[in-house]
Amino acid sequence: MKYDFLIIGGGIAGISLGGRLAPNGSVCVLETEDSIGYHASGRSAAMFLENYGNDIVVELNKASTPYHKKGGYLTDRGLMSLGRSQDKDSFFTEINAMNLEQISIREALDLFPIINTKSVEYVSFLKQAPDLDTDKILQDFAKMVRRNNGIIKTKTNVKNIKKLAKSWQVETNKESFEGTVLINAAGAWVDEVALMANVQPLDFVPMRRSIARVPSPTADSIGKWPMVHGAGDRWYAKPDAGAWLISPCEEDPMHPHDAFADDMVLAEGIDRYSKMVNHEITSLQTSWAGLRTFSQDHALVIGFDKSTRDFFWFAGQGGYGFQTAPAASQLASELILSNSTSLAKGTIKALSPKRFN
Repeated sequence: MKYDFLIIGGGIAGISLGGRLAPNGSVCVLETEDSIGYHASGRSAAMFLENYGNDIVVELNKASTPYHKKGGYLTDRGLMSLGRSQDKDSFFTEINAMNLEQISIREALDLFPIINTKSVEYVSFLKQAPDLDTDKILQDFAKMVRRNNGIIKTKTNVKNIKKLAKSWQVETNKESFEGTVLINAAGAWVDEVALMANVQPLDFVPMRRSIARVPSPTADSIGKWPMVHGAGDRWYAKPDAGAWLISPCEEDPMHPHDAFADDMVLAEGIDRYSKMVNHEITSLQTSWAGLRTFSQDHALVIGFDKSTRDFFWFAGQGGYGFQTAPAASQLASELILSNSTSLAKGTIKALSPKRFN
């Protein structure tokens, strides 16, 4: 069967765009893994930080806020930043960038009682930093695809891509697919997909971020504790179903693969964390990692390729995929359908793949 829109990648990028396009034509999403949202999408910090990212990302975050609120995807959490004396510059830079409010150590202990007051000198807090229900939004977009007769094919590995006169032919481990518009939403593999399609890659960089899950730091409930991070992105931690997540916040460049946590990197991050809190970690329950894939300027890439007809980039979500999904997928669908756009022309230009020479 020939589809109007053939999407490679079943993470939040491909699934959200599939949901937007499905009411307007036939959609098929191809995903290599057994389930959608397996890679970076399934390993998210699951927070909505409206002022997180560069200016273009923040604009997409803010444009996505109404959708997240209306869909019921947000629940109260809060974000706290801890800084030592040597973290002063990065601490106050983050206050200004993310609209955090400096609070006293005493106020902070009411919210997060395990702060090491001997090492922590600065604390800030942002109340408007909710959890984001990443599974619900992913599944809701998938329902949009299927409700409009779209197809999501899992366990379908793309092997070859060929440009035909007026369409694309994609060979997989199962069967051949044909689509008028080919949408590259393949996460860490976007440049590899481009090469298969004989399209110039855009030099995306997948960067690993690891997380450890450890037992709760206290016998008391931690469900209302905020997400906490060390100023300068030295680590972050947050509650997770009665346990406690800790990330070293690394950004280590990697080749595209099914990422796993590096024990040494985790140990170093946990050591940085442990020096700022009163929490002795004696065991890990589990650990994992994801690849956050960034463009050269750390903004998303949304638009038709500058040289190849009907090849659409929807890539470079980095650590902002779920946050930006509503606005980014809306813009992408508008560009593909040649509809009037919801964002300013300057924003569209800043997101376009044509910005790269």
